[in-house]
Amino acid sequence: MTLLHICCAACATVCVERLRKDGYDIIGYFYNPNIQPPAEYNKRCKEVAKLSEVMEFELHTGEYELSRWFEKIKGLEDEPERGKRCEVCYELRLEETAVLAKKLGIKQFTTTLSVSPHKCFKRIKLIGEKIAQRHNLLFLPCDFKKKDGFKRSVELSKEYNLYRQSYCGCIFSRD
Repeated sequence: MTLLHICCAACATVCVERLRKDGYDIIGYFYNPNIQPPAEYNKRCKEVAKLSEVMEFELHTGEYELSRWFEKIKGLEDEPERGKRCEVCYELRLEETAVLAKKLGIKQFTTTLSVSPHKCFKRIKLIGEKIAQRHNLLFLPCDFKKKDGFKRSVELSKEYNLYRQSYCGCIFSRD
């Protein structure tokens, strides 16, 4: 069993497909306190729930803790995209994923974040491994953008009629 942190339905498509092809059973976890505005968060959350029904996987949804996210990134508001603010954001989301994995008795976790061509897999991997070690878990290092993963996610999103957003999620990535 693998707990898959899900940033959005579009990115999750190819991740679920590939993980299953590799023999993994999946439980999804939508935890993204960075997504703004709340209407956007609700739209993405609803699309992930739709995908969990279509692709038939169990889904857990975390709290929408926007104020906690702002607290974590305080002082990093002017960081460039892909900078320190993003790393703090990844760490917050993967930490909560590890906590849920422990609670559910799941020994490994991974994330859909690596699907995006705008995300650095090496940073995600380092953060995931550090968190996994702290919790005595395994971070499954999957660079889902490889082998045309992003392209495949676009194809599957069209096939499943899923919403594809035009920005990562936080107000700083919206421009």
